[in-house]
Amino acid sequence: MESKKQKKRVVLFTSPSCKWCSVAKEYFKKEGIKFKTIDITKDTKAAEDCMRHGCRGVPVVLVGSKWICGFDQKAIEKALY
Repeated sequence: MESKKQKKRVVLFTSPSCKWCSVAKEYFKKEGIKFKTIDITKDTKAAEDCMRHGCRGVPVVLVGSKWICGFDQKAIEKALY
C-alpha cells in the first residue's frame, strides 16, 4: 500500500457515548493518521465552534480548516490528501 504523507492537522471532536466517534478513532489509528481528540462535553468553546460550523452532533472532524460533520470517510480522505 502506498504511504501518503499527512500534511494537515486533524482534530476529532467527540463525546463519551458516541459510537461513530469510536469508529472515527479506529479509522484514524488504522490509517496511521495523527489526530487530537477534544471532548465537547468538557470543552464548551469547542462545542460552540462545532455548532458555528453547522455541526449539530458528533463526531466532527476538522482537517486543516475544513469542518466535516459526522464520520464521512470519503470527505475526510479528500480533505487530507
